Amino acid sequence: MFTWLDVFDDAPVQKIEKGTALFHREDLVQHMYLVRSGAVALERAMADGTSLTLHVATSNMALAEASLFANTYHCDAVARAQSFVAKLPRADFLTIFRNRPDAALSLIETHAREVQAQRARIEILRLRRVSDRLDAWLDLYGEPAKGEWIRVAEQIGVSPPALYRELARRRA
Repeated sequence: MFTWLDVFDDAPVQKIEKGTALFHREDLVQHMYLVRSGAVALERAMADGTSLTLHVATSNMALAEASLFANTYHCDAVARAQSFVAKLPRADFLTIFRNRPDAALSLIETHAREVQAQRARIEILRLRRVSDRLDAWLDLYGEPAKGEWIRVAEQIGVSPPALYRELARRRA
């Protein structure tokens, strides 16, 4: 089956150094991107000078695909680490999807899973106590692999020390 990832098989790959922008807010949308390796954040500058991270795309994740039907990007894409990004002209991307419904369905399936994960995360973040957030996360995903607890802390919106205190309390 031809998937949406296959669309980028022959696409040129661009190297982006950490801290470098791939595109900026208000730039015309001319390409669709797939992060091959590294991490690229979609960031929006706030009035107070801080930056709001809307999404971080990592290996084999599309970047700014929501801009496919926009004229300009709504945020900046900044490499969080040295990254390699495949890019395909937007017109070519759309043509492939019109001619390959299996690829389009594959992308829809990927996005449906992402929507489900985001909805679950929102509900977890609504819980007040660290213990309740952790219980909800564990019910959904099970115990993480060794060394992945720090990722759990990030996903449930608590500091690593707060999570480690909760884990220590449970062991006692």
